[in-house]
Amino acid sequence: MHAVRHAPHLPHAVRRLAHRVDAATPPDRDRAVDALRAFAVLGVVLGHWLVTALVADGGRLSTSSPLQHLPVLAPVSWAFQTLAVFFLVGGHVATRSHATAQADGIPYHRWLRSRLARLCKPVAALLALWTVTTTALLLSGTDFATVHTLVKLALSPLWFLVVFAALTAATPLVARLSPLWPLAVVLHVDLLRFGFGAPAGIGWVNLAAGWLVPYTLGAAWTRGELDRPRAGWVLLIGGTAATAGLVGFAGYPAAMVGVPGAAVSNLDPPTLAAVTFGLAQCGLALLLRERLRRTMRRPLAWAAVAFVNLSAMTIFLWHQTALMATTATGLLLGRLPGLHTPPDHVGWVGDRLLWLPAFALALAVCWAAFHTYERPGPGHRPRSRTRLVRPRVARAGARVARTDGVVPSRVVRTHRSSDRATPTGARRV
Repeated sequence: MHAVRHAPHLPHAVRRLAHRVDAATPPDRDRAVDALRAFAVLGVVLGHWLVTALVADGGRLSTSSPLQHLPVLAPVSWAFQTLAVFFLVGGHVATRSHATAQADGIPYHRWLRSRLARLCKPVAALLALWTVTTTALLLSGTDFATVHTLVKLALSPLWFLVVFAALTAATPLVARLSPLWPLAVVLHVDLLRFGFGAPAGIGWVNLAAGWLVPYTLGAAWTRGELDRPRAGWVLLIGGTAATAGLVGFAGYPAAMVGVPGAAVSNLDPPTLAAVTFGLAQCGLALLLRERLRRTMRRPLAWAAVAFVNLSAMTIFLWHQTALMATTATGLLLGRLPGLHTPPDHVGWVGDRLLWLPAFALALAVCWAAFHTYERPGPGHRPRSRTRLVRPRVARAGARVARTDGVVPSRVVRTHRSSDRATPTGARRV
């Protein structure tokens, strides 16, 4: 009875919470940066959920993709392969943070440790759970190929974190590097691979060079070189034209993600087509900044983006586990369409869309269990003045912490007697 009586007030409570999050955010914060980061993370998650199929064949699970059987669906990968935007934002945030640390006299090792600290605990939790899970599956007699498939999918997000951590560590070296230099490296590597028959292994040079292109674009953003709309239009039009030419006339795959069984992958390692496509994405992201800033003035929209940013590592690391947990649970009911069947017909896509809420629910369970690993430890203290304290929020006032990525992690508590509001905590994004 108590729950039923208060259920109608839930939307009002959500709106009130959103307004408090909005009020506790510094007015000079560029919310477009957080919005782009959130969209990049969610794009990767939805992309994996749509194109990753675990096909059940007897007692074995194997991976497949609708892009393998239905090439006409390649444009789906254009919408959800958003890693370039993540590296753009990462380069922008890291170079700005490092410049602030230098101005404050913070040593490089302390700055880097603070940048990478948030990665360690969530990754350790993922590795611990899958070590136990893998051992249990092998001891129970599960087919080794199935175990290999599951572990590979579960740990696949880690390659991105390794590259991102390496580029973050190299920030002082690449902060003023022109994106044309790594772009030239990618071009020459592809010429050697596809034009002169060089060993395929040379392509892994592009794992660093390819993602260094949007990362250094982020550094150029920090330097103010991409502030004019012209820069966004040049990247969008030039990147689109180059990608179309490479796909249409140079034989590059149309899909911007890996496709099982394909001779060439645009992503594993990155090709010139993937990099030029990323340039187009970065151009579009830059052009959308002002519109995103206006949209993020809406408290509900900003609260949603803030939540995704606060949980970005948890969402990113556990979304594949959520998919596999749903698939394994579904096996108890039999071989279900869109979940265990081959993605070799258009109807499978419709069936898979119906499973997205189940994946989201499983991810919510993972979030509830593991999001605390994303929080700073009880002894954590900011080590530089990049975390600025604003003693007043609007007229009522609130003390909040700010860095290149800080939003309140808990609700601002209002004291009527003094007409002041103080936050109960703040966290890095």
